[in-house]
Amino acid sequence: MHVAVCSTRFCGRHPNILIKNLLKSLIPKSRPDQDQALDPRVLDAEEHGLQVSSVSKGARKVADTLTQAGFSAELVGGCVRDLLLGERPKDFDVVTNASPEEVRQVFPRSRIIGRRFRIVHVRVSREVIEVSTYRAGREGDLQKETGTQSQSGRILRDNVFGTRDQDVFRRDFTANALYYDIGSNALIDYVDGFSDVKSRQLRFIGDPATRINEDPVRMLRSVRFKAKLDLNLDPHLKALCRDNAYLLRHVPPARLFDEVLKLFHSGYAVKTFELLREFGLFAELFPEAERSYGEVDLDPKRGLVLRGLENTDGRIKKRKPVIAAFLFSCIFWTAVRRQRDRQEEKRRNNPQVLQRVALEVLSRESQRVMIPRRVSTVVVEIWELQSRLEARRPRTIQRILGNRRFRAA
Repeated sequence: MHVAVCSTRFCGRHPNILIKNLLKSLIPKSRPDQDQALDPRVLDAEEHGLQVSSVSKGARKVADTLTQAGFSAELVGGCVRDLLLGERPKDFDVVTNASPEEVRQVFPRSRIIGRRFRIVHVRVSREVIEVSTYRAGREGDLQKETGTQSQSGRILRDNVFGTRDQDVFRRDFTANALYYDIGSNALIDYVDGFSDVKSRQLRFIGDPATRINEDPVRMLRSVRFKAKLDLNLDPHLKALCRDNAYLLRHVPPARLFDEVLKLFHSGYAVKTFELLREFGLFAELFPEAERSYGEVDLDPKRGLVLRGLENTDGRIKKRKPVIAAFLFSCIFWTAVRRQRDRQEEKRRNNPQVLQRVALEVLSRESQRVMIPRRVSTVVVEIWELQSRLEARRPRTIQRILGNRRFRAA
């Protein structure tokens, strides 16, 4: 049974909240679940400190257009969180009571994407604004045709539309459950998320174990936010992730590929790598790579893995391009090299042997995190150059210098 948490500013309105606040002081801090919805706290500009001018022109136009069409529209999620933290959002997400089809009618050139979670991409000049519809609650509604759960409770499809009061409890963390109404310049807070953002706390909405079981990717998201924003995590979350890391095996490998790129291409790849291993998640994503690492491989100065990730972080901070192939070539090279070196000495430097070993490793690892052919082809090319560089033959090195994959190798 969950106990609702409310701000003291609500207690004068609801007598029962006096009792709930007393209970709150006796139990670990939690956040309300759907069944204990509270009236939202509405913060004005003086309280939240946000400026409409900090929102991209594209997001403002989309929200204004939806409002003019008779729908509600707010910014939600990471963009609001980042603005409150003084960070520059990578993108802006809009949420509305309009269905995807209605959004499509308002923006004829937009397109509906996704099956598990249908959203609309609206292009405004060079921006792509993601517009989603309020989702309904977790219980009951998910048995309908457009929302399904597995027997274990994992959400398979989530297209049951609802209200903002319901939508807030579909979100994972309190820091991501703040709604910013551009028109009124008001911040709408149901779950005390504003206080959590200001104190840099990352907390699940509802029971953490249940939320992780619904969508195991939330474990990866918690690591990403910790690495990128240096947020404080619940002290029990590490143990919870270690106990439930196996749930990542039930996530489609194609989805995990996208999540891995978000993790390691955020500018904090080194920190992300360390946290994933600390939380027991890296071994579930890349089991063969994890087993292959020795002490030298993880040395910040001598090991290829951390040096490669550090290089990626440096390029992102300088706003230089990065590629997925370089990331995976760093992560898996140790496993490939060790298997190559198990071959007879006369066969170790045979390009065909390296290619066979490389494809075998990539095939096995793709069962957890899918590596598209367009990426794996480049990964193998990088490894072939790396192998030839290790041979250190002057004539070979001169030829390698002209190869387009030379920088990555």
